[in-house]
Amino acid sequence: MTQTNVIEAKNLVKTYTPRGGGPVVQAVKGIDFVVKQGTCTGLLGPNGAGKSTTMKMLMGLTQRSGGNLDIFGHDAASLSREERTRIALVPQDDNLDPDLTVAENLTVYGMLFGIARSLLKDRVPQILNYMQLSEKATARVGQLSGGMKRRLTIGRALVNDPDLLFLDEPTTGLDPQARVMIWQRILELKKQGKTLLLTTHYMDEAQRLCDHIIMIDHGKVLDEGSPAELIERHVKKHVFDVSKPIPLDLPPEESEDVGDSVLFYVDDGAAFRKRLPEDATYLHRPANMEDVFLRLTGRKLRD
Repeated sequence: MTQTNVIEAKNLVKTYTPRGGGPVVQAVKGIDFVVKQGTCTGLLGPNGAGKSTTMKMLMGLTQRSGGNLDIFGHDAASLSREERTRIALVPQDDNLDPDLTVAENLTVYGMLFGIARSLLKDRVPQILNYMQLSEKATARVGQLSGGMKRRLTIGRALVNDPDLLFLDEPTTGLDPQARVMIWQRILELKKQGKTLLLTTHYMDEAQRLCDHIIMIDHGKVLDEGSPAELIERHVKKHVFDVSKPIPLDLPPEESEDVGDSVLFYVDDGAAFRKRLPEDATYLHRPANMEDVFLRLTGRKLRD
């Protein structure tokens, strides 16, 4: 069964002139990608890669400088009000109204979408229950923990029952319990047929949630594919972190020096382990998306 492309970007470009003057900066340099219906797609990259600018263009917060960008088969810059009500955003920062209760935050947001109060009377309790916030319905936002605020922000994005949901670093700063709960909700939304576009700096999160990952840096797409495809293409199946000094007779496998140790990327973990000297100090683990991220974007810190 062919999946519909909910988002299509072709040669997408964004340039701007820095405040105070200076040369024009090209933040996004002609990228192509699609997001298919009913999937979770990850848009990943280090700070300054161009992913935030790309997200702003998708959400209509800034206009593109060139290229094509279609959402629901129509130009993103000219979506109708009805089409825009099919989209929701979970922003990176919680921008809840501190003067309203938890339930009122959902109700007022729903009214902005033109949802009748009679419908919201049933929908708001359902969302509170879904996000495990029913007991906090009458609490003010200031009385909530960070994890509760994040769950409320996600719940608010569901008030209009969107078809397309942008999730901008949805679990940043949360404890493991809150992260797992939100992961469960995101997976449930995908099962319901929602289309999700996710940005995150947690590679384990991307590997767990995403069907497809688009890796970008310096305004360009480096590679894309499923987590398994990217791992196989760039890292191989196994990683051996071997402490220095490296045994002289260690076979010259594909490797990367990371300071106090060397990472060896191999397909046959058992065979490589047998070739290590008995006194070698090492850690053996499956390859993951963090390995892919660092291999593609480097280990140098970004501002």
